[in-house]
Amino acid sequence: MNPKINILSEETLSDQKYNLRKFTFEYQEEKQEKQVQTREVFHRGNGTAILLYNKSTKTVLLTRQFRLPTYLNGNPTGMLIEACAGTLDEESPKDCIIRETREETGYHIQDAEKVFEVYVSPGAVTELMYLYVAEYSPEMKLSQGGGLEEENENIENVELLFSKALEMVKNGEIRDAKTILLLQYAQLQKLI
Repeated sequence: MNPKINILSEETLSDQKYNLRKFTFEYQEEKQEKQVQTREVFHRGNGTAILLYNKSTKTVLLTRQFRLPTYLNGNPTGMLIEACAGTLDEESPKDCIIRETREETGYHIQDAEKVFEVYVSPGAVTELMYLYVAEYSPEMKLSQGGGLEEENENIENVELLFSKALEMVKNGEIRDAKTILLLQYAQLQKLI
């Protein structure tokens, strides 16, 4: 089934760091009448995330940072545990996640394995996330990490036993979708 789409109008509602646009479009499925629909679409760019894991210690390395949207939606502290992640600029997704890993965690990985691509919230956001996994070890730690000061990042490393991270998903302490997907991937693939 490939519906026919005809964009009738596009209006910019916000054009700050990212942009929010309102689209009015005709939508028609085969053997159905045309419908005119309106949707707001948030263009924030594509992103990348990685699950760092250590087979010998049976640990994963995650991050903790303040996320205003979660605070506004019921997270009392606004703090969120999540996989290291970043927004793509001009570089490839793999180069981006290697750089983000160094900036956020202080670990320098040489390579990362892409496991899949996911749309984060396809009903309203255009973002496509490229998800990776990579092994880490203590000798890869080159700096403190914590993110970039000029981006007002204040990121804390959280090293957890893999079994503890899975338990935290189950009890709601880890609520970030990309992180849950990566932890479940690691569990299914028996990476640890």
